[in-house]
Amino acid sequence: MKKEPLCEEIAGKGCGLKKVLNIIGGKWKIMILCVIDNNDVARYGDLRRSVFGITNTMLAQSLRELEADGLVHRTQYDEMPVRVEYTLTDQAKSLIPILLQLKKWGEDNL
Repeated sequence: MKKEPLCEEIAGKGCGLKKVLNIIGGKWKIMILCVIDNNDVARYGDLRRSVFGITNTMLAQSLRELEADGLVHRTQYDEMPVRVEYTLTDQAKSLIPILLQLKKWGEDNL
């Protein structure tokens, strides 16, 4: 039986692995997803305090990208001061078990 390759075309346009890494790769995005998942709902300040070492610029940029990629839902309330909450989309929730498997692999092998 032939084993399934990770990518048919290594790092080509059709490579699903490359698509995933483009969306959640980098230093901060998985950490942001973890904080939101742990709390169900997170505000900007919660994320800023919980993701150690992240700058305001990187947090704002990462949140915009996660929202554009359909992993985070942003809700802004018409209050003063403005309140914004972030939650995971169903698409992101389906990614959490995979991240848990990666976490377990890291604990067992690194």
